[in-house]
Amino acid sequence: MMVNVDQAIIARLKTHGQNFEILVDCGNALALREGRSVDLHDILAAMKVFSDAKKGLEASETAMKQIFGTSDVNEVAKSIIQKGEIQLTQEYREGLREEKRRQVIAIIHRNGVDPKTHLPHPPQRIENAFIEAKFHVDEFKPVQEQVQEALKALRPILPIKFEVKELAIKIPPEYAPKCYAIVKSFGTILREEWQSSGSWVAVVEMPGGMESDFYDKLNKICHGNVESKVLKTR
Repeated sequence: MMVNVDQAIIARLKTHGQNFEILVDCGNALALREGRSVDLHDILAAMKVFSDAKKGLEASETAMKQIFGTSDVNEVAKSIIQKGEIQLTQEYREGLREEKRRQVIAIIHRNGVDPKTHLPHPPQRIENAFIEAKFHVDEFKPVQEQVQEALKALRPILPIKFEVKELAIKIPPEYAPKCYAIVKSFGTILREEWQSSGSWVAVVEMPGGMESDFYDKLNKICHGNVESKVLKTR
């Protein structure tokens, strides 16, 4: 089933003095562009390539063969999506922006701590600092790049430092199997050992901002029967 024409947007590629346009579903076209596998029937609203989609003028097959090496709509459409401009709706832009803003805040919360207390800043505090610093997330820039930009903007308002911690933990035998996956999800297990008693001992490296959540998760499973120690902070 193809995309509804009324809900489609234009993807356009201008090249060699020619204009090529297709009608696409915004989200699925971007997914294909990002390298995800999407069927073209879920992207295209019409199996046609236009020189002007609004006027319904179709592109010349000869021009497509000369420029793309084929007049096959599927192949030409893929090239337009990957190399051209996708006209995002305002609603979609806002959705992308909000999603990236949440990701930036989550990364800062997980990795950042207050340099004085070495405790993470709550997400709401980071969000309030975004507003105060008038920091605006760009829907097109990579998230990691924007984390660095956000930190520069936030630091005059919110003291923040990215820390990595090495923690040693010892978990009793009755809880160790359940805890293994949780420990792995929080960081990198640098060393581990199963003791003769059945207890599991490990050294794990993780972002400093995740330490409190890490202890909370383990204590819930082990009912507080966890031994832990910070070995190194950098």
